[in-house]
Amino acid sequence: MKPHVICHMATSIDGRIWPSRWRPQGAAGDLFEQLHEKLDGDAWLIGRVTGSEFAKGTAYPATTSENFPRESWFARRDADVKAYGIVLDAKGKITWGRADIGGDPIVVVLTKAVPDAHLAGLRGEGVSYIFAGDTELDLALTLEILNRELGVKRLLLEGGGVVNGAFLRAGLVDEVSLILCPAIDGAKGAPFVFDSSEADSDQRAPLTAMTLQSHEVLESGAVWLRYRMQNS
Repeated sequence: MKPHVICHMATSIDGRIWPSRWRPQGAAGDLFEQLHEKLDGDAWLIGRVTGSEFAKGTAYPATTSENFPRESWFARRDADVKAYGIVLDAKGKITWGRADIGGDPIVVVLTKAVPDAHLAGLRGEGVSYIFAGDTELDLALTLEILNRELGVKRLLLEGGGVVNGAFLRAGLVDEVSLILCPAIDGAKGAPFVFDSSEADSDQRAPLTAMTLQSHEVLESGAVWLRYRMQNS
């Protein structure tokens, strides 16, 4: 069973998602975090590049004498967990140096090609992980495992743009929660809310309709838009 996936993002009016480049500065404030809490997801998901911004570690040992089965391993899975922080890291590049982000336990999504030494590092830090593919991540399988193993029914997809785009092209986004901030980027180089790699640039999402569910003008001048997505 697939969780309900809400892509929750804050953007400038030209669709860019790096607030440090926006002018005027500070237009987003803490709106993203406020509305993240209001959406009340069981988990939130980010890609490797965004996940690396939260990492505090330096490096895991290069080798280990241990052999680990390529199956889900959870350091923490209990009723007290309000939400999980899910991070896609297909090749096991992130050295965490922590087991949670803002109190939400980290769960890393890996491929089976990740070496045992990296798994030993994750276990040593109490970072949970699941496998969703042999050499490439299967996003639909990722969602299925999160639902089955952790009971995730409502997942907030929160970037970056390439990850959002991959879920969109896979037909896995059920809703968009977009905070349109009173700011402009106005230059090349920053990703959009939904983006792609060069290899995926010609692929189109199986999106057949978008229905506006709600809109709200916020005190800062930002607008919060929520759309229901219909995929073929």
